[in-house]
Amino acid sequence: MQNLVIAATESTPEVNFDFESGQFSLRGESWPENAAAFYRPLLVALESWQPAQSGQIEANIALRYFNSSSTKMLFSLFDLFNQLAQKGQKVELNWFFDEEDDVSEEFGQELALDFTDLQVNLRAEMAS
Repeated sequence: MQNLVIAATESTPEVNFDFESGQFSLRGESWPENAAAFYRPLLVALESWQPAQSGQIEANIALRYFNSSSTKMLFSLFDLFNQLAQKGQKVELNWFFDEEDDVSEEFGQELALDFTDLQVNLRAEMAS
């Protein structure tokens, strides 16, 4: 399956979905005018992916800011990762947040509660 790489813009995150290695990352900010249109190709690609049974999947999410419509799409994305975990894949979700951003940290904690089949790791980072 072809990798999905999208450069960051002012309002959309950098996307790097490496299907062969099972490495997925979103980095930057997410407040596109149409979040569904931005995230739909990511969701479709992940839905159609057939991972190797023994492989480990790692999702690294480092969003400095995301709006409410992005939140809904992120939950859809995490739900797909959760479904893969329910099918026996080992899925690690690394949620990176600014150590001074309580809202982002709480969002990561909520992910751990909502997606219980994922191994969610909260990773505090220093503000740059």
